[in-house]
Amino acid sequence: MNNSHISALRTKHAQLEAKLEREEVRPMPDESLIHSLKKQKLHLKDMLRQQSLSG
Repeated sequence: MNNSHISALRTKHAQLEAKLEREEVRPMPDESLIHSLKKQKLHLKDMLRQQSLSG
């Protein structure tokens, strides 16, 4: 996997983190959205970890 793809994964992870933070602090946060965002972040983190171990 090339560096631009890894960079894109990191950017997406940061965007999900920002969305998650905004959702958690708003009145009456959507728990299903929070769960979904956390799941997506974990998936991206796993992909990044795999790349760091293989490359």
